[in-house]
Amino acid sequence: MNIKPLHDNVVIEPLKVEKTTKSGILLPDTIEKSSPAQGTVVAVGPGKISENGNIIPLSIKVGDKVMFKKYSPDEIEVDDQKYLILKEEDILAIL
Repeated sequence: MNIKPLHDNVVIEPLKVEKTTKSGILLPDTIEKSSPAQGTVVAVGPGKISENGNIIPLSIKVGDKVMFKKYSPDEIEVDDQKYLILKEEDILAIL
């Protein structure tokens, strides 16, 4: 993958949502729709630009597993692989 996000953007490879639990219980589609999304960070931008022109580095790094707002990212496809691009502020937690 050759994507270099700008500013405070982050590229995430989304995790597949399991439809069944380890014990074999089938999960309804509402579980996927109601919970925040998760993924692995594959690229980060240099940082947010402050009002005085300084770059504020991101607290997220490549390889972090994160939880983010489900409806905030933009979806892109590179080499038949789906990725999500979102702002660092839309990331809720590092897992």
